[in-house]
Amino acid sequence: MRKRERRFLHRDKWWGYAMIAPAGLGLAVFYLWPVLQTLYFSFTEWGPFGGTSWIGLENYRTMLHDPEVWQSLGNSLIYTVLVLLGIPVSMVLAVLLNLKGMRGTGFYRTLYFLPVVTMPAAVAVVWRWLYNGDVGILNQALDAIGIDGTYWVSDPDVVRFAVAAVGVWMTVGYNMILLLAGLQGIPQDYYEAASLDGAGRVRQFFSVTMPLLSPTLFFTTVLSVIQSLQVFDLIYMILGANTSVGVTNPAYSEGQTIVMLFFQKSFYDNQRAYGAAIVCVLFVLIMALTALQFRLQKRWVHYD
Repeated sequence: MRKRERRFLHRDKWWGYAMIAPAGLGLAVFYLWPVLQTLYFSFTEWGPFGGTSWIGLENYRTMLHDPEVWQSLGNSLIYTVLVLLGIPVSMVLAVLLNLKGMRGTGFYRTLYFLPVVTMPAAVAVVWRWLYNGDVGILNQALDAIGIDGTYWVSDPDVVRFAVAAVGVWMTVGYNMILLLAGLQGIPQDYYEAASLDGAGRVRQFFSVTMPLLSPTLFFTTVLSVIQSLQVFDLIYMILGANTSVGVTNPAYSEGQTIVMLFFQKSFYDNQRAYGAAIVCVLFVLIMALTALQFRLQKRWVHYD
């Protein structure tokens, strides 16, 4: 009987491998292999007509002295920090929608979630029209109250905040849904016990809601950092693409992210090996920041 059981377990194990083989093969071909290829290309030089030659760490040495790399990396980090400021907004909305007796919660959830399922290109077109310095609704509204507007996406002083506002608008609904699910998963017994101990709503929020919601907050923070560092199409469409005569937006360098620089070097300047090195640095940066967040979670995330 033991031999028969071992034979059946051995056969079931191979059936399990066979079931996950298609997904594993697709993961290896479409994800793992491109990552390894990109890592290899980052140590090479791309010829003008194709072909590569090994140059070691030369691309990475060039990046250390490339001011465009440092500026675009700084722009990406600034954008990420500004988008993270939208999480408290999502928190407030989630708390309001979780109130007992709140009417129209389904409508508000749909309303706030609509930007999440809207194509970034469509969002960029609408916001470029809103930000237009001549006929934009935003400037017209400011002019109505006696405030002079500006050219929001072509002013180097405000372009980072303008594109970050769009990023917050697009992500606040998704984070709200996640936080709302976390709020609804908190047992009401904790609030009843806190109320019996004399805790008011504010005290209950900081002593009950925040600790029990910290795992969801941690998840939304990690996800927001990764998505913000990888942003491309939204800002690319808002700022305007490179043309045959070069960059036409005077604020392009102040809004350009590291992924946009990778795209420019790889497909406009035909420096694909250098672009591969840039995206490898971005990958390492994301991994480092994620590891740091997991390290720091021990100080404020409660799983009990």
